[in-house]
Amino acid sequence: MIYLDRLALVLVIIGALNWGLIGLFQWDLVASLFGGQSALLSRVVYTLVGIAGAYCISLLFRERSQQRE
Repeated sequence: MIYLDRLALVLVIIGALNWGLIGLFQWDLVASLFGGQSALLSRVVYTLVGIAGAYCISLLFRERSQQRE
């Protein structure tokens, strides 16, 4: 389970950095790397980041002892 938690956190960090770049420089890194916002691969990345964000909500409600398993 800890690997899934880490993967989700990495995806959320990627999403946060991408939003930071959009806010500061109006530059979408994901779209630039994968062929535009409507490209299939970009949409897959955006979807995975969204799912990871939803999954990370569960990290807020876990007991501290469960996170170390």
